[in-house]
This record gives sequence, C-alpha cells and structure tokens, in this order.
Amino acid sequence: MSSNTSIISVSPEVMSGTPVFTGTRVPIQTLLDYLKAGDSIDDFLDGFPTVTKDQIITFLEEVEKAMISKVA
Repeated sequence: MSSNTSIISVSPEVMSGTPVFTGTRVPIQTLLDYLKAGDSIDDFLDGFPTVTKDQIITFLEEVEKAMISKVA
C-alpha cells in the first residue's frame, strides 16, 4: 500500500499505536468490523463523522490493489 501514509496513521500517542484513519482516532479495524457485519459505508460514516468517504474509498482501493497483486 504505497499511498497508505496519507490515509492510515500509526502513532503511539493515538490509540496506543492502533492503525487509524489519519486525522482521527477511528481504527481501520472498526471499518472492517462494520463491513463484515453487513453495515454500509454510509452507516459507518454516520457513526464516525471524522472519517471522510474519500478516505474509505482510497483505503478500499489500496486493499484491492494489494490483494490483486498478491494473487497475480
């Protein structure tokens, strides 16, 4: 994930180093948990308004690229 530095932040001062969406205290894992539970991106955004839809789309695009390159 080459551009993840702009969408994912890891710092010991923020959520004890848990990967979060940059500029927020919202863990990446929380989005994944929402999606696994069948919730929509809009449901997630309603619950976590500090995260932008662009951040989510960029994250998912990067995950997609990483998975495709892993199996290709």
